[in-house]
Amino acid sequence: MDAMTWPVGIFLFLLTILAMEVVAYAAHRWVMHGPGWFLHKSHHREREGLFEANDLYALIFAIPSVLLIHSGVNLGWGSWAIWTGAGIAAYGAIYFGFHDVIVHRRVGHRYLPRSAYMKRIIQAHRLHHATETKDGSVSFGFIWAPRPQVLKAELARRGHAGIRTPSARTRPEA
Repeated sequence: MDAMTWPVGIFLFLLTILAMEVVAYAAHRWVMHGPGWFLHKSHHREREGLFEANDLYALIFAIPSVLLIHSGVNLGWGSWAIWTGAGIAAYGAIYFGFHDVIVHRRVGHRYLPRSAYMKRIIQAHRLHHATETKDGSVSFGFIWAPRPQVLKAELARRGHAGIRTPSARTRPEA
């Protein structure tokens, strides 16, 4: 094991979390709304049951984290791999909390967003889900999101292409 100091390890961990927002944006924008749409489209439809095909992405994105942590601990890759793998896992946990728990309410709770940041993140994700096609969506990141006014203007600029039609089961936007 190498002699990476705790402060350097924590810095690498935090840097990895920030970098994962860039990776998640790119994967969401150009993979999930591209060749990976066959899995992701389930997330732009009303879910029937507890799981959806899109949930497989959580397993896919966990693979690098598991491999890095395993290789850092058992194969001598060094503590950089452990800290980086832990940062990827932490981003996954943050994403799960924001996305699946708070926004999509896949786990019951009574949390109501009060901060401007949380309200912006939730509204940006709801605007992303205003479309039901792989084209035309806005806001592909999750820890950071543009202001809702910017996203609404972009949807209008695109002629509201792919905007879903309201259904009786859809809850009103907050």
